[in-house]
Amino acid sequence: MQGLHLTADLSHCQCASAWLTDAVPLLSRCVQEVDAAGLQAVNQLAHTFPATEHGPGGVTATVLLAESHLCVHTWPEQAGVTVDVYVCNFGADHSAKAHALMDALIALFAPRQVLRQALQRGGA
Repeated sequence: MQGLHLTADLSHCQCASAWLTDAVPLLSRCVQEVDAAGLQAVNQLAHTFPATEHGPGGVTATVLLAESHLCVHTWPEQAGVTVDVYVCNFGADHSAKAHALMDALIALFAPRQVLRQALQRGGA
């Protein structure tokens, strides 16, 4: 069960507002970026949350991977996004692909601030 779990907290995103509020194009782009990184999507799901008094609702987009998962959560009222990329490295090391996927998604949202973390999972 060895793997790599990458997270990124993105603040002050300067992307087009639709990336933060429209589930259909966001999920489609996530699947495209998964493919471009050389990972394999096996299923996908997105949900748009209702607007509140603070602004439009955000989106959660999830792509299940043969290697594990990608999950994106948006907060348009705060111009914020969190991204999780987890890959298991059973049989092959997918770490470089995970980093490539994370880099592509960070570029999409164009944040002014990024807090990235990496956690090696599993035993030796």
